[in-house]
This record gives sequence, C-alpha cells and structure tokens, in this order.
Amino acid sequence: MALPREPRQKMINLMYLVLTALLALNVSSEILNAFKVVDVSLQNSSNNLAVANGTLYKSLSDKLADDKTKEKAQIWQPKAEQAKALSDQMTNYIEGLKKDLKKAADLEMVDGKESFKEDNLEAASNVFGTQGKGKELEARLKAYKEAMLKIDPLIKAKFEKTLPVDVDPPIGQDGSKKDFTNAYFHMTPTVAGLTLLSKFQNNIKNAENQVVTFCHEQIGAVIVKFDKTGVLVGQSSNYVMPGQEISITAGIGAYSSAAQPQISIGGSGVPVVDGKGTYKVLASGSGIRKVPVTIRYLDQDGIPQTKTEEVEYVVGTPGGAAIMLDKMNVFYIGVDNPITISSGSGWDKTNVTIAGGTLSGSNGNRVVRVSTPGKASITVTADGKTTPFEFRVKEIPNPVFKVGPGGTRMTAGSFKNQQYCRAELENFDFAANFSVVNATVYFSGANFANVQTATLNGNNLTPLNALMQRAGPGTSITFDNVKVQGPDGKQRTIQGVGIVLY
Repeated sequence: MALPREPRQKMINLMYLVLTALLALNVSSEILNAFKVVDVSLQNSSNNLAVANGTLYKSLSDKLADDKTKEKAQIWQPKAEQAKALSDQMTNYIEGLKKDLKKAADLEMVDGKESFKEDNLEAASNVFGTQGKGKELEARLKAYKEAMLKIDPLIKAKFEKTLPVDVDPPIGQDGSKKDFTNAYFHMTPTVAGLTLLSKFQNNIKNAENQVVTFCHEQIGAVIVKFDKTGVLVGQSSNYVMPGQEISITAGIGAYSSAAQPQISIGGSGVPVVDGKGTYKVLASGSGIRKVPVTIRYLDQDGIPQTKTEEVEYVVGTPGGAAIMLDKMNVFYIGVDNPITISSGSGWDKTNVTIAGGTLSGSNGNRVVRVSTPGKASITVTADGKTTPFEFRVKEIPNPVFKVGPGGTRMTAGSFKNQQYCRAELENFDFAANFSVVNATVYFSGANFANVQTATLNGNNLTPLNALMQRAGPGTSITFDNVKVQGPDGKQRTIQGVGIVLY
C-alpha cells in the first residue's frame, strides 16, 4: 500500500502507529495487581514451609542428642543440613536477582519504601536476556536439582521424577516450545518477573521440605520436648474497686521454645516472655467480670493445640445500684447483651436509661443492643440516688478461618476429604455466627507446575474439588482475601490461612 503524499496525512498515520504501539505496550493495573496478589501468596507459602522446616531441623538436632536415635541421626541429620545449605544458597541467589530486576526498573527509596516501575517491559528482558541472567538462572536451577538428588541414593530414587523444581518452560498454545529466558522473562512486566522469581523460591523451599521430611522419616517422628515451665493462669486480685488495676498472667504449664506459644487475654494478643503473657486493665463498672484467656501452642507431635481458661473477678460499687454483665465487661455490636441490674430499692422507685444503645426487658433482667463502637452509659436512679455505669462498645472479634481441624499442616488424604470451610469464633460467649462470603485460593508446589487460582463464593469447597484431588504431599494451599459476614450484616475481610500438605 502506497504511503499518502500529503504531509498532514503522513503525520496522522505516524501518530496512529505510535498510539497503537503504546496501547500494545500498556499493562493494565488489574493485571499488575493480580501478579502482586499471587506474589504475596507465594511468599506466605514459602514462610509457612520455612516454619515447618524449622520444626524438622529442631527435631533432627534433638534426635542427634538422644542415645536411642543417635546412630541413625548421625547419618541423616548431616544430609538434611546439606539440603538446607543448598536451598539457602539458591534462595539467596534468586533474592539477588530480584534486586537486580528492581534496579533495572529504576528502583528508588521513597519515604523509606522501595519504589520502581512495576509495568516496565524492558527491565526483565535486559537483565535476563541481554545480561545473560536467564541462562545463568536456568543452569543454577538444574545444578541445584542435581545436587539435591546426589545427597543420597535413596533421595534420588524417591524424588528423581517428583522434586518440585521447574526448569522446563511451558509449551505454547501452538505447540511450540520457547527457551527458558524467552518463555519466562521476554517483554515481561517487572512485577510479573518478581512473581516468577518468587515461584522459583517457593519451589526450592518446597523441595527442601520434601527432602528434609524424607531424611527425618528415616529416623522417626517429630518430637518437641518441653524444657521449661511457667504459670498457667493467675491474677493479682479477685475483688477490686473501680479504677484499681488488675493484672492477669497466663502461660502453658510446660513448654518448649519450639512450642511457639501465642497468648490472647481479653480478646487481644499479649507479648510472650519466657512462656508467659501479662495483661493489665483498670477495673470499671461493677459486678462480676470474666476475661477469656486463650493459649495456642504446638504439642510434642508438632500439632497445633488451643487451651482456654476464664479469669473471673468482682468489681465493687461504693453503694446504691449495681449492674452485672451476664457475659463479659463489654457490649458487642450485632448481638443481645444480657445484663442484670440490682437497684438496692424497689423497682417502683427505680428508673434505668441508656446512652449509646437501646434497652429492653424489665426490672433486673435487661438486654442491651448497641450499633456504634466506643462507649455506652447506663444510668440507674434508685430511690432518688443516681449512679452512672460506663461500658465499652466493640465489634465482635474476627473469626478464625478454618478447613477441617484447622492449622497450617494437614495430611493430603484428610484435605481431599474436606467439603466445607468455615469462619469460627473462638472463645466467644455469645451466639454469633459468621458465614464465608468469598475467598481467593492458590495451589502451588507438588503436582502443580504453575500456581493455580480458584475462587470460593461460600462455605462449600466443591468449586475447588478438581484442584484438591490433584494436591499431594508438599502442595501448598493458600486461602487469601477471605470475606465473611457476621450477625450485624456487615462484611469484613479476615486473615486467611496457608496449609502445607504432608
């Protein structure tokens, strides 16, 4: 086709070509955000595997010191350490590639945070193509896989065909097969390149987990020994007056540093020092107060456990009326909060009002409903004497997302049999139910060459069935962006969970 002779038309055509090229190079923000979500999921999965590996290494060290298992541990513990060293070296190398890629995409620090061009299409091509880092990465991944298999003949026999380190690029829709660098990094946005590097790091951490688990199985089961002791539950006083401080100390009766105790008192997490957590609060209102104490830890088999206690104390009143909350020292939004009122006089001489909520019921048995976080005040006027009582108003705490028995580790067989997920309120005295609205689920690791994504639109796991049946030991499943709906009718996003199958 001949080009137009008129200069103005030539200019219009040239501008059209430039615009078309720019549109072809444009990467939508939705795609970039999708890559970032997958990247976070992969990093969370790698962190979960690192925690699981840490438990295995601790148990291997213990077996090395135990006369009953020392002989086998002297053979397999060094092999596990060799797998760890190879994996750490490879992970650190890829972390260096991430830094190189960010620098090529104009990395700079803005307000103490990294900033770079996430949609840059040339940075990955330059680093991995022009600078040759792609071929180098491919060679090092192959060398890593070969070195892991050479640790022991039994390891090679077990994992030669299944070790989850992907080197061969995927085959295109037209049946063609690109080389490693072009398949993964040619004209790839920076954020996508970083996600692919996270994928390789996750594969390495997964391979490490499988090899170290195999080494451990040649000796015996994981044992977490309790080597320290601490207070279970204690309080500074059983009876206090308004404004006085009460201190609650909680811990598990016997624990190991590998037990990783997490302590929640009054619905809030507290710092744990030497296996104990302390919670202090100024007494308010009057009557019986109950504070829930929850302790989560790993037992001697490495299985997550939860222990719950309830601390009870009484807040006195200088005289006149008194109000006792039948549940705990707080009003929760979206549920009935039953209270018991003692006026000290006949009910024909008593008047009860509330600010910040509504009251129903009669005489000494009332129900409070609240809708806004903050404070609510109940005023009791008995025989001409007025006594105000102030209470906190809080949202119902977030439920815990669970599949099956809960936790971050599950056998592959047990996971495949699960039909539902749930959002469960732990240690909450009210009848309040949450339902799962939706969630994004990522499958990676063993049996998955690439990260597979699925969506849940309720508690039923049926939409995941095909992917669940493919999952096997070493597979990592991450439930992310979990949205639930509580009794107040509002939706909220809660913490998801990463599950590693074994």
